[in-house]
Amino acid sequence: MERGHTAMGLQLIEMVLREKDGSEVRELLKEHKVLEYREARLSDGEVLVRILLEAEQSEAILDLLDKQYVKEKNTRVVILPVVATLPRDKPEQADASEKKLPNRMGREELYEDIKDAAECSRVYLAMTVLSTIVATVGLYYNSVAIVIGAMVIAPSIGPSMALSFGSALGDLSLLWRAILTGLIGIVVSIVLSVIIGAIVHIDPSLTEVASRTSVGLGDIIVALAAGSAGALAFTTGVSATLIGVMVAVALLPPLVVFGILLGSWQIALSMGALSLFLMNIICVNLAGVTTFLVQGIHPVKWDEKRRAKKATIIAIGLWMIMLAALVCLILLLQKGGI
Repeated sequence: MERGHTAMGLQLIEMVLREKDGSEVRELLKEHKVLEYREARLSDGEVLVRILLEAEQSEAILDLLDKQYVKEKNTRVVILPVVATLPRDKPEQADASEKKLPNRMGREELYEDIKDAAECSRVYLAMTVLSTIVATVGLYYNSVAIVIGAMVIAPSIGPSMALSFGSALGDLSLLWRAILTGLIGIVVSIVLSVIIGAIVHIDPSLTEVASRTSVGLGDIIVALAAGSAGALAFTTGVSATLIGVMVAVALLPPLVVFGILLGSWQIALSMGALSLFLMNIICVNLAGVTTFLVQGIHPVKWDEKRRAKKATIIAIGLWMIMLAALVCLILLLQKGGI
């Protein structure tokens, strides 16, 4: 999941242009703070342009280059992470009149990270199977440590954050990829845990099992916090693996408990676990798309912005409606003693 980039640090932007276009880029960048701008002459009247800058500056400059050169002249821009430079650049005081930059990674780098995390690869499927098996063992032995171990290897954060990010951008391709990958992971976990539940008897009164057969206010708060933390992990470069544990805690154990109880034909209790899972996945995605929105994640072009705004409103509206409907259903079932 981690790509090894140095987030919120320095970045190097490279592209090959015609020599006269290189001069235009230099003029365009006068309005932006870059640490270094260099041109290296190539053959056939072309130059290699290299721009060293702070990661926070990259999104505005990439938008400028995309509009001016990528779309019109079919030029490829390459973004490289920079671990460090010598001499060190001293931090400068921000100008009060200067437009405040978002304290996050650039949109294009975020897209690549999240797209990769939502890939339905063999590794994703293997990690889903392994985390389900480990979680089942932890539930069987009523071991918190083993259940936490399952959360460490669970790949739940990728599809969830891709779904939220795709909603913020109005990117249908990313949305479908996230939905497909997420559904495959859910089905694999359910089928495997149902099979295990039908073979091995797991006592439903055990703490690790019983605590995941009902929904409380604390569960909603934890899921909302997990979704927001997951989005912030990607946008600020915090280890997504560590934050992914929190997201997995909200999603995988209830799903595994549901499958185990369903496999042992304890329908009433399994519905409680399913309710908790549905509540958590709704809260994680609601918090995720809201956090991306607050972080200023949106496309550049006006038509894409309009589509993204519509997709974001629909996504937040649907998640809130589903959350309200699920809360009402749970309250009715609890009131009826079901």
